[in-house]
Formats: sequence, C-alpha cells, structure tokens
Amino acid sequence: MKMKISDKWWLLLLAFSWNVSNAQLEILYTPKPIPDRIVLNATDDLSTSIAINWRTDDTTRVSYVEIAPADTDPRFVEKAQRYQAVSELLRTEEAAPAMFHSYKVTGLKPGTLYAYRVGAGKYWSEWFHFRTARSSADKLQFVYFGDVQVNMRSLWTRVLPEVLKKAPDAQLAIYGGDLINRANRDVEWGEFFDAGKILHTTVANMATPGNHDHYDNEQEENTISKFWRPHFNLPLNGPEGLEESCYYFDLQGVRFISINSDQVEESDKYLAAQKEWLKKVLSDNPNRWTVMTFHHPIFSPKTTRDNKRMRDNFKPLIDQYRVDLVLQGHDHTYARGMSKIPMSKKGETSNTMYVVSVAGPKMTGSNVDKSDWMDRKAIFTQLFHVIEIYGNTLNFKAYTATGELYDEFELDKRKTDANHFVDKTPAGVPER
Repeated sequence: MKMKISDKWWLLLLAFSWNVSNAQLEILYTPKPIPDRIVLNATDDLSTSIAINWRTDDTTRVSYVEIAPADTDPRFVEKAQRYQAVSELLRTEEAAPAMFHSYKVTGLKPGTLYAYRVGAGKYWSEWFHFRTARSSADKLQFVYFGDVQVNMRSLWTRVLPEVLKKAPDAQLAIYGGDLINRANRDVEWGEFFDAGKILHTTVANMATPGNHDHYDNEQEENTISKFWRPHFNLPLNGPEGLEESCYYFDLQGVRFISINSDQVEESDKYLAAQKEWLKKVLSDNPNRWTVMTFHHPIFSPKTTRDNKRMRDNFKPLIDQYRVDLVLQGHDHTYARGMSKIPMSKKGETSNTMYVVSVAGPKMTGSNVDKSDWMDRKAIFTQLFHVIEIYGNTLNFKAYTATGELYDEFELDKRKTDANHFVDKTPAGVPER
C-alpha cells in the first residue's frame, strides 16, 4: 500500500529538522556545569512535598536544592533551606557522561507558593516558583498532553503559552507517552526538556511511557529508556521492575494512576504484575475520582490498530471499579467516547470517558476509524487539555495549539448510576 501524500508531511518535516539542526543540537544539549533539564515531579503527597530533578556535566559531583516560601522581598533568598541532592553518574554510548541529581523536599505547607533553585558553587539555575497542592478536596486543575515526540522545539513550544493562559492554576501536567521518538537519543530528551522548560520547572510532572520511550537491550529484552529514571523521580509504589513507569498517587480527592502499557504489550510477566497491582490500587481507593493514563488506547481511533491485550485485561477492572477518565495517546489523533462504549452487560452504560490525543506535530491522516465508540474526533490537530474537578463535577476542555476551544464536556458523579455526561461541544465548531 502506498503512503498518501497527506501522510508524508510530518516525516518530511522531521527529516528536514534533523538534517539541518542535528549538529547544533548535539552542541546545545551537551551537559555543562550549570544545571539543565530541571523538572518537578509528582509525589505521594503534593500538598507537603515535591520531587526535583536536574542534570549537570560529570565534573559536578555534588549539587543542591535551595528552597523558601516565595516573597516579593528578594531577601527571601537569605531564608532558603539548602539540601544536598542524590547524584548519580550516567555513562551511555549515546551521550556524553552526565551527572543526574534528584531530591524530594518534604515538610512543605499546603497551598503555599515556594521559590527554589538548584546548583552548586558558581553554577546555579534561576529561581522558579511552584505552589503546593491543598490538603483538602478543593477545586483541582491539571493539564494533559498526548504524544509530544517530534519537532518539540519548533512546534510543541507554540502550545505551551496557550497552556499557561488557559490553565494558570494547574497543579499537574500529565504526559501520555512517547515523550520522545528514539528512547536513548540524548538530544531528543534535551529537546523535550528545553521546549517544555516553562512548564517542567513550575508544575509537577506525571509521565507515563510509550513504545518510543522503550528499546530492545543487548539481551533483546524490551525495556524503558536509559534516561527515564535519571530524568524523573516519580513514586516507587508500582510492581517490581516497573519503577517510575507504573505508579499511583492521590491529589485533592483524585487518585491518579499510570500503567506501563508498552510492557503490557511486550511482556506476559509485566502484564500479569500490573493487572494484579491495579486491582489492589482500585479496590482500596478512598478518593471520589479516579484518573488513569497509559499510552496504548483501550479503543483505537485507527482501523489498523487494536490493543486487544490492554482491552481484555484492563477494561474489566476499569468497569468494575468505575474509573472516571482514561487519558491515552499513541494514535496521533483526537477521539473521545463514553456513551457508545461496549459493555459486558446488556443495558449497562460506561462510567468512563476514554480520550486519545496528540500534542506534538506527528499526525495520523488516514485509517481513522469510523466505528461507533467515538463521540467526537479530530485529525491533523495539535491539542492540549485542561481538566478541572470540583465536588461532584469534572470539566474537560480540549484546546487547539492556537488556543481555540475545540471540545468540552462535563461528568457529574452519581452515587449509584454511571457518571452523567453533559455535552458542551462549542457551537459552530465542526469536526476537523
């Protein structure tokens, strides 16, 4: 089957960008004494703690976090507490040696604006702000990105100013896998962190890995990128061997869960481990709302893809424990569906809204499924999503890269019946 011209444009764009700028990127993303790749990470309690990661060259063996409540008086820096990071040297064939540093700051006050910087000696980052979460189930705002993956500096960057406008109070940024295109290509990780710096340094990250974030090692085993765990510092409460890719945490009355769907597809061992783990996490859940994220969709928008292992093993648990929202990627298009999701019992209605989306410029322009599970869709559209949860209501907005509202709905929680769906699709906005 020949590829259509409309399907080739992103490949040409990727090739052009790589050929023109590869040498410059190699230099730009070489580690230096001054910290880079700074990222805040989700913890088991974002109201009282935050996890921070950063990178330097291999001459900087010791590095620190300095943190204090933010104040308009610049002398707040005199009150900053200093903590020595956990530092590890990473040597790979793909990149120059680098030191990766991490520290989890605890004992913070809920709902408080903090300022922090990282570094040592003469080499420090700028001061950044972040706000801790509230300790109660108050209104919560967070954002979601589907696959970022390619041309991040040139085209994903245009999304982020719109994110800051539409979600100024975001406590969390969720990434649905395929953060980069080639798992162990260091310059792509550099591009991801450089392009998203304004968000990475101020909003806690929740990343789930995709197939492009994995590779086959020397033992021909599919495994996560060598750079995943050095770059991030996520909860360690998942199954052994899937640390920081399968995990959960609670935030203001919401349980957030990440599943490593690539290992579901590739490994019987890790499929079984995650299935058993998820049942425990869902069955012992005191929160009002549950949000899951993983890369491979339960229902695909593409006729050429069908993730049967994910659907057969995880949808029954999603149904049984009434998960509210499932955020997915992989198929480089937008689709969401709830009312027409097939259920095992006759007359039963899904409690769960399934969303597939894409934030970067890699797009699917053909083989988009016309099956009945989708209630709204879009192709060739870069999107980001702003979700707000307050009381018994979840509001979901899909914005384009240029800031237009493309889709909106609400879920109203019912004690016994399935969530009540309210369609708020903006009038006069046709499907793309």
